Amino acid sequence: MTVILDRAVDVAVTGEWHRICPLDELELAWGEAALVAGRQVALFRIASTEVFAVAQQDPATLANVMARGIIGSRGSRPTISSPLHKEVYDLETGECFTNPELALDVFATRLVDGFIEVEL
Repeated sequence: MTVILDRAVDVAVTGEWHRICPLDELELAWGEAALVAGRQVALFRIASTEVFAVAQQDPATLANVMARGIIGSRGSRPTISSPLHKEVYDLETGECFTNPELALDVFATRLVDGFIEVEL
């Protein structure tokens, strides 16, 4: 079997907010994947009410694995390391600290009535 992977294309780029799940369903310091308006998104709860959302697709390998990455920090910047090749990305900007040619799509999040919402 041959699988051909393509880079993620902006699917459903609408600038709309999408309700994902209750905040308490996300574990601290752990990633979860969600399908949001046809796009795979990785969610990370960093603090009691701080949640980041990034593309689930690893920019280096095109595999949908970012929710299984390792959460960390570079100074005061929260980061996620790819579980495959360990590239380190800024969770706020998507900048790759280890390879400036790569970038991870990031999405705004907010907490509304106890639910996490993501803007695509």
